[in-house]
Amino acid sequence: MNEPTITNTEPAPSLINVVHVVYGLHALSLVIGAFGAATVIGAFLFGWPSIVAVILNYVKRADARGTWLESHFRWQIRTFWFAAAWAFVVGVVSALLAIVVIGFATWVVGLIALGIWAIYRIARGWLRLLERQPMPI
Repeated sequence: MNEPTITNTEPAPSLINVVHVVYGLHALSLVIGAFGAATVIGAFLFGWPSIVAVILNYVKRADARGTWLESHFRWQIRTFWFAAAWAFVVGVVSALLAIVVIGFATWVVGLIALGIWAIYRIARGWLRLLERQPMPI
């Protein structure tokens, strides 16, 4: 895998604001899921704030190349796509196990665990951004 090189180049303040906005949009999706009719992970994956956030990630990530913000863009994109992949796996496994009734429990537990994981990823990333620190590679 081609690892990015982080230079001492200071990113533009507007790019730092974009990363804050992306974390904020993801956090908004998580809150909507926690207090709305959807699940936390369902709102995170299918809610408009997270979809807008991922689009912003892809549009602006080239501007962050070579800066410490590049790791935040990668962290945010991976959080979204890993959550989507794991939600799919939880759904398939739970559907297969539903035949023996235990699938309903695995689905609930899986979605709760995935929601906690997404909350952790967004909180950890945002806190590192506030400290002006890159995310670990």
